Amino acid sequence: MFRASIAALPLALAALPVFAETPAASAPATETVAARIQADMPGLMATYRDLHANPELSFQEQRSAKIMAEAARKAGFAVTEQVGKTGVVAVLRNGNGPTVLIRADMDGLPVVEQTGLPFASARRGVSTAGVESGIMHACGHDTHMTAWIETARLLAARRGEWSGTLVMVAQPAEEMGLGARAMLADGLYTRFPRPDFALAFHNTSELPSGVVGIRSGWALANVDSVDIEVKGVGTHGAAPHLGKDPIVLASAIVMRLQTLVSREQDPVEPAVVTVGSFHAGTKHNIISDTAKLELTVRSFSDAVRERLLDGIQRIAAGEAIAAGLAEDRMPVVTVKEPYTRATYNSPGFIAEIAADLSARMGEDRVMTVDRPAMAGEDFDEFRRADEARIRSALLWIGAVPAATLDEARRAGKALPTLHSPFWAPEADKVIAAGAEALTLSAMRLMAPAR
Repeated sequence: MFRASIAALPLALAALPVFAETPAASAPATETVAARIQADMPGLMATYRDLHANPELSFQEQRSAKIMAEAARKAGFAVTEQVGKTGVVAVLRNGNGPTVLIRADMDGLPVVEQTGLPFASARRGVSTAGVESGIMHACGHDTHMTAWIETARLLAARRGEWSGTLVMVAQPAEEMGLGARAMLADGLYTRFPRPDFALAFHNTSELPSGVVGIRSGWALANVDSVDIEVKGVGTHGAAPHLGKDPIVLASAIVMRLQTLVSREQDPVEPAVVTVGSFHAGTKHNIISDTAKLELTVRSFSDAVRERLLDGIQRIAAGEAIAAGLAEDRMPVVTVKEPYTRATYNSPGFIAEIAADLSARMGEDRVMTVDRPAMAGEDFDEFRRADEARIRSALLWIGAVPAATLDEARRAGKALPTLHSPFWAPEADKVIAAGAEALTLSAMRLMAPAR
């Protein structure tokens, strides 16, 4: 996650795109969802290219939110904007039945795009840390938004085939892990219908384009950010015996942290402790009095998370004692709050979705994902806000052509992936599969006979 912000461009400087024609209130009985999506694809790709070329950083998604709000209004939804700062909630009530929430995330990343696409982003902004950077949809949220728009249209057009309440959520600040919490804090479940089911998808570089990936149980990890301020005693670089070198101490801490996973963690239960930043010193011949480490810590269960965080504290203090630091010079370990909690797919629920999508989309387009990802996602906040009631599922949608993926695996070649400046998903396949999977799943959940 990267905390960043940017002043939104005036809409006058970046006009909203022209949408494909909104489907009629009722779709032809013989037309499949897949066929309708393909007919809509030219307009969807125009919307996608526009979103891709105009990304916005977390909590600054003003233009993107307007595009999604307008599309939902045209489809017949009651739309509320600025929920959780820049979020959008669109509600379509369609008789008695369950309530289904469908979410898409909107924010881009502070990345300079290097895809070479003709519609590549040239946007720039300034992060909350004061660092200017390019902005890019390097996590593929532009595909999520476009599929969300099509899903809203499809379900509105087919409301004769389902009964219940549909809540479409356009969420800000997923990359900060704060957007879902912000919307919930702003009354998502009190101002709007509380869901029985929550659905979302995320594009991935690990599956062939258009393939739906199903993962039961833990799907994405807890994400903690930890800062360690290592204190020493500064002195001349030529007289190290007169001080306590924080760089040596911090280096010892870094090396010892590697044992938290390699020697203390059950090998069959995934965990990650990565030191991503090490800052110390100002000049060749000065031993500084501080060093700073920044860590990302990934886990799934609460027990493993607590053990890793406790271990970081123990190792930092232990190495300082071994280095002869006084009590008032002990390292300061700060666990940043709030953290992004792990995403959990309700097992029985995700199995139902997998079976239905396999039958309706084809078995070759639905695959079981055999391991969770260590990346983070705040989608599970929508389930955790009412765990006794809500069942949720986050699907993966493949975004790399099958031939490209096969060739890279045979050659042992790494391909661009999420958060890379070169990430360019096969967008039409992602959008089509994402919209189809979300639409079919929602219609099954709200089928009148269910």
